[in-house]
Amino acid sequence: MPPRLKEFYRQEVLPALTKEFNYGSVMEVPRLEKVVVNIGLGEALQNPRALETATADIATITGQKPVANRAKRSIANFKLRQGNPIGLSVTVRGDRMWEFYDRLVNATLPRIRDFHGVSNKAFDGRGNYSLGLREQLIFPEIEYDKIDRIRGMQIVIVTTARSDEEGKRLLQLLGMPFSHN
Repeated sequence: MPPRLKEFYRQEVLPALTKEFNYGSVMEVPRLEKVVVNIGLGEALQNPRALETATADIATITGQKPVANRAKRSIANFKLRQGNPIGLSVTVRGDRMWEFYDRLVNATLPRIRDFHGVSNKAFDGRGNYSLGLREQLIFPEIEYDKIDRIRGMQIVIVTTARSDEEGKRLLQLLGMPFSHN
């Protein structure tokens, strides 16, 4: 059975975008391509367990095991050597992506304290949206007692839209709560 949000996209969002932007073909209509979740782990140099706990957190949130990002060059001031793990990232596609996006918009973002919507200005010029979160605890899958340290994360929503206007409209129709300022 396909994810709920994917069906909603096919039945409601696709026709609405086609009508709004006068697309000639269904293939022109913007859609979600992938969602990338990234955590920077500068502390992994001093605390090797940080990598393990962050890996478990991302795997719990996305349902997929992350890949360690390694330093490309050595930086003496930061005591960083080439090849040291300095972050984790995971790319989610397909049905898992639709389910993750659905949980992000409907369950996670509303749990942020004093939440007034996400920024309208975080588009990259090509319809892709970046979202920074300050803590992993807002995800309902994460258990508070098993957290060793609060870590922020970056979430990039990649779309096939050609402009920010098209990308924003796609995300709005899919339920992204943009702020009204």
